[in-house]
Amino acid sequence: MLSSLRWLALEVKYLDRAVAFYERHLDLSPTTRRESEAVLDTGGTDLVLRAPSGVPRGGLHVHYALATPPDRYEEWWDRLADTFDLVEHRFGSARSLYFYDVEGNCVEIGQRGEGAGALSGVFEVVLEVEDLDRAEAFYTDLGMDVTNRGEERKRVRLTTGRFDLELWEPHLGLADARGGVHVDVGVGADDPAAAAARVEGRARSVAPLDGERVRVCDPDGHYVTLLE
Repeated sequence: MLSSLRWLALEVKYLDRAVAFYERHLDLSPTTRRESEAVLDTGGTDLVLRAPSGVPRGGLHVHYALATPPDRYEEWWDRLADTFDLVEHRFGSARSLYFYDVEGNCVEIGQRGEGAGALSGVFEVVLEVEDLDRAEAFYTDLGMDVTNRGEERKRVRLTTGRFDLELWEPHLGLADARGGVHVDVGVGADDPAAAAARVEGRARSVAPLDGERVRVCDPDGHYVTLLE
């Protein structure tokens, strides 16, 4: 069984510039800083900013969504509206705003969070895939459940119950966002080895890591590290 999203890694060309962007606009300061990487705590999910330095790389032009409590949403709108050309969409009674970071990632802040913090983690990540059926089968076998599909068969949404993953064939989505390429995520799993074994025949690679973690590379080159 899969659970929460532990980290999302983004590739950045200039690390200092990317860190400054997130500090200024989202109040996210590094909890860990290395020569080519900075880790920001979004309130439940680590956002890793990673300069090109090896494999796995961080994702490029990733669309991802940060959760905020419903009563904090207007604060974010008021704070960001003077700087960004915000786009807003409604999903039932919930609203989400969209803007772009300094590296071209589409950042969503949606009314889905809980607690007192202004942000409470990443609740959605979008991956670009070549073959939607193949990608859906891979991630359902890994342990996710399908919740809906696009009317034009360009996307499918899956969930662990703790976070959502959208698989997109190449296209522009809401706010002209694109699915990310070579995205690197960490996902909680009750039994990492068992989850990896279910997709071993179709994964590009499966590599045991220290601490009973297993890193899986999916058919489209996205990396998923499974950990307890």
